[in-house]
Amino acid sequence: MSKILLEAPVFNLQGSIEAAQFGIDRLELCANFPEGGETPSAGMLRFLKSEVDIPVFVMIRPRGGDFVYSQKELIVMKQDIQLLNELGADGFVFGVLDEKGKVNETACQLLLRAVGDKPCTFHRAFDASSDLDDSLKRIIHLGFRRILTSGGKNSLTEGLPVIQDLLQKAGDQIVIMPGGGTKAEHIPVLKQSGLLREVHASCKLAKSSPNQFINPDLSFSGAPLDFSQHFGVDQELVKQFKAVL
Repeated sequence: MSKILLEAPVFNLQGSIEAAQFGIDRLELCANFPEGGETPSAGMLRFLKSEVDIPVFVMIRPRGGDFVYSQKELIVMKQDIQLLNELGADGFVFGVLDEKGKVNETACQLLLRAVGDKPCTFHRAFDASSDLDDSLKRIIHLGFRRILTSGGKNSLTEGLPVIQDLLQKAGDQIVIMPGGGTKAEHIPVLKQSGLLREVHASCKLAKSSPNQFINPDLSFSGAPLDFSQHFGVDQELVKQFKAVL
């Protein structure tokens, strides 16, 4: 059986560089962890491509919340793809739904044309869709290379039976990439199908910040600021995944 690829979502420079150093096979570069990922900056991608030698796929998501986008938002997404493509993105990650929760094929085609020949992942908008089987068929037809999914549930633990079913239904037509609270212990179960080819896991670790001052009277969006830590990548977690892949 061929090697199973390990992708990690990364949200800052330290985590990105650590992921590459610790043996992650591909990065999914995003911004805004609390929103589940948004489009990262052009400067971040440009610098990261000079620092790491593994593929970097870029999230294209103009805001948090749902996946129903206006025409103007789609123009922004298209322009982000064009700009980040020029800066060396190795692939893109996006997904668009219509108001009824179906895959918006027209919008996806617009973005796929902007990408060109580079591979695209349909992200967890898939999990928010109204009918996973119908979405699977539409995404395959559109030409996406993979689907990132937790099986329509909050976490992979809950969605594991659905993921197993999706692997069988997809077969060799598209890569089903499990992700969303992925743990190393999920892997042996998923490998039983013989169809698991890629896994998405953050392997994140909270690390202390060198910052020494916090204003106790300041908060953003009603939440107290925490300048004491930020997220990096846990080398031991990466090793645990690599041991079972």
